[in-house]
Amino acid sequence: MIPRAADERTFTTHDGEALFYRTWPSLSRSSRGAIVLLHRGHEHSGRLTHLVHELNLPDFAFFAWDARGHGLSPGKRGFSPGAATSVRDVQTFIDHICYAHGVAIEDIVVIGQSVGAVLAAAWVHDYAPNIAGLVLAAPAFKVKLYMPFARTVLRLARWARGDFFINSFVRAKLLTHDESRISSFENDPLIARPISVNILLGLYDLSERIIEDAAAITVPTQLLISGKDWVVHEGPQHRFYDRLGAMKKERHVFARFYHDTLGEKDRNVAVDKAQAFILDRFDAPSERPCLLAADKHGFTRTEADRLASPLPAWSLRGLYWLAVRCGLQVGGWLSKGIRIGHQTGFDSGSMLDYVYRNEPQGRTPLGRALDKSYLETIGWKGIRQRKVHIEELLRSAIDRVQTDRLPTRIMDIAAGHGRYVLEAIENSDCRPESILLRDYCELNVTAGNDLIEQKGLSDVASFVKGDAFDTASLANVEPRPTIGIVSGLYELFADNGMVRASLDGLAAAIPDGGYLIYTCQPWHPQIELIARALTSHQQGQAWLMRRRTQAEMDQLVSAAGFEKVDQRVDAWGIFTVALARKQPA
Repeated sequence: MIPRAADERTFTTHDGEALFYRTWPSLSRSSRGAIVLLHRGHEHSGRLTHLVHELNLPDFAFFAWDARGHGLSPGKRGFSPGAATSVRDVQTFIDHICYAHGVAIEDIVVIGQSVGAVLAAAWVHDYAPNIAGLVLAAPAFKVKLYMPFARTVLRLARWARGDFFINSFVRAKLLTHDESRISSFENDPLIARPISVNILLGLYDLSERIIEDAAAITVPTQLLISGKDWVVHEGPQHRFYDRLGAMKKERHVFARFYHDTLGEKDRNVAVDKAQAFILDRFDAPSERPCLLAADKHGFTRTEADRLASPLPAWSLRGLYWLAVRCGLQVGGWLSKGIRIGHQTGFDSGSMLDYVYRNEPQGRTPLGRALDKSYLETIGWKGIRQRKVHIEELLRSAIDRVQTDRLPTRIMDIAAGHGRYVLEAIENSDCRPESILLRDYCELNVTAGNDLIEQKGLSDVASFVKGDAFDTASLANVEPRPTIGIVSGLYELFADNGMVRASLDGLAAAIPDGGYLIYTCQPWHPQIELIARALTSHQQGQAWLMRRRTQAEMDQLVSAAGFEKVDQRVDAWGIFTVALARKQPA
């Protein structure tokens, strides 16, 4: 075993923070890949140095960060703006490793411990990276809080006083039996005891979502579980594994281990399991499941079929959803937003435009209060954040095509009223050569043309009726767009054949080096409410959605000839927006 010295560096996150990390270069001339280490809560990268040596992988480079608010990274100790911010930090870190160190994403294995394991699992779920493998050691899916109703108390306290910090009760002797590790923990000045209540509660919410939707994770995964863990519950780890969608997955339980699985006294048995798993990923890499036919078979198809099945009329659940539908009918008389949903469909362009404007209206003060509550539901909050992300990535795409000296020609194939495109351009320094907005609904075309006039963009923008699933119509559009947009459309149609026809048309229209902005809805906490109580724009039918995982959506886009280069996810994991570049045929 040859010791390696670490280089100390920083990388800049999406919001400008310079986070500290250590890197240990490969000892061979041609590195086989890279191992990324994500530390436990309260700790830092320095406490993972032993793994660089003990894993005994001389042909691999190692990288380990200090998460924001930890170790040598800046920020309040134990604080992050949110769990989603920390997950995006992982994405930014991986992007930096690939760009600055020349590592291919396919040659990366991530090892996460405790909180780091939760962030790693959430990152793989939300961003669907094509990494070689994932090792999760004692993931903190459910932290043990030794007080009755602790989470409820913390949520009430946060509501009353805002975010605040609590100190970890965990002592070193509850983490490991290794006396040297106990001593180093107790004497480490970089160990941070405080943790933001926002982060603690956000970790619970994030974990519940990831466990429930673990079938969406297809990356080869190894789960290492400590059998005598005083810090986190074991049950959620097993539920996660049982639901995991990876074709290659392993679970190992170490009966006498405390929480620091890879820092235990007899950790060599766990480290050896991790080493073998990593080498196997490179000696005999597993094929990823093809998700192009996930509309025909797969867990989201099963979920959609269940939601499409009517409930017995006099069952408790049937009566409950009947009451909800009746309540929405009454609400539609008072709330303008609910009324628009009944009239045009809750998934219509008119509904989305009303949600974007976010100006509560209704009959009587009660109606306005109800409308405000309606507009503040989590789904509509996610829709507004999706608009922000579309505008952000549209500006990024414009900068990219201008850097590449391509003409700036924009086409949105199902624009609704076109507000997000027009407002992004209105607030930009760039005046595109052309903006072509299309939609199949005449109402949207008329409203969109009115909005073009209001925004003073008639000289460059036009709005026409068009079928977003007509391959030939899209392929032959003039002028050829260098930036294509499809937002909120594919989520409404379960059939991947329709989506592929649309993407093929976009691929034919967009030249090599051009860009595609596309959205996805991999998760929704109110999916049964939507199916049982809301109506669609399609002749008032029930609004039934088949969720697409991010991995499925990315595979569809890749099959059409695009490569994803950037992505955004809202704080709840409901809506994603991605930017992809057209590759040469």
